[in-house]
Amino acid sequence: MVVSNGQQAEREAVLMQASREELVERIGRVMHEDGGIEPLPGLHLYRHSIPLEQVYNLVEPSVCVVVQGSKEFLLGESRYRYDPFHYLLVTVNLPYVGQVLEASKEHPFLCLSLDLAPTLVSEILVKADLVESRTQTDARAIAVSPVDGSLLDAMVRVVRLLDAPAEARVLLPLVTREILYRLLKGEQGDRLRHLAILGGYTPSIARAVERLRQGFDQPLRIEQLAHELGMSASGLQRHFKAVTALSPLQFQKRLRLLEARRLLLGENIDAASAAYRVGYRDTSHFNREYKSLFGVPPMRDVQRLREQALEGAD
Repeated sequence: MVVSNGQQAEREAVLMQASREELVERIGRVMHEDGGIEPLPGLHLYRHSIPLEQVYNLVEPSVCVVVQGSKEFLLGESRYRYDPFHYLLVTVNLPYVGQVLEASKEHPFLCLSLDLAPTLVSEILVKADLVESRTQTDARAIAVSPVDGSLLDAMVRVVRLLDAPAEARVLLPLVTREILYRLLKGEQGDRLRHLAILGGYTPSIARAVERLRQGFDQPLRIEQLAHELGMSASGLQRHFKAVTALSPLQFQKRLRLLEARRLLLGENIDAASAAYRVGYRDTSHFNREYKSLFGVPPMRDVQRLREQALEGAD
């Protein structure tokens, strides 16, 4: 029996819809309340029953698949919207702005993400003989692409492991390798290969990102950092922004303000103390930059976030 292209596409669509429905059911069974959890190492699940205002946070290298609702990721001037038909790929640690766009109590936003380890990407590149890049690609450390049936099926098998924790210790690493292989073979394979492992200046930018993350509270000396990475100061500035959409100074500032917000919420300290702990020596300067990013001064922001948390608990 000969199957036409149209029939094959229809079957594929039916199978993908069944996979999405299974993911909705299984994630819904695990998550009864809004928030995020990490039920297995490297696997994160998220649930939100109402659209959210913009959230500022850090994201690790990962692949994110939405199974219900939609979300938008803002990086610099670019917007990346992903939904049940599109996955998000992030290949460098980034401070980001995210916003859940579609969600309701009847159909909550549901999403899963899987951490991507650069060393594992390297291993699969070699084993699958995928080291050589096929095309030139944009260096930006983020992309949205259509979800295909193979990737969705692998994600279903990851979530099924929630019911078999003993098996998960053995099978999760294997399925993760399969997912990485499919990403490398797919539309964003060159981006993942280029950013995570090989070629040009990108490994140096990844090291620069890690240096900034570890020492965000220290003064930023571009010339010294560039010298340590074997780059010119202008080259570091240019290539850093090409990958992260932020200059090194903007990147550091975002890290400082995110950590200050975490301290204010979690440790019940005042703005001056938070400013000093993240590297600011001028509280007025800190207050101005905090308001520029989050829209309101530090203590008002903290009060607003706590009130929102109480409303959500009700």
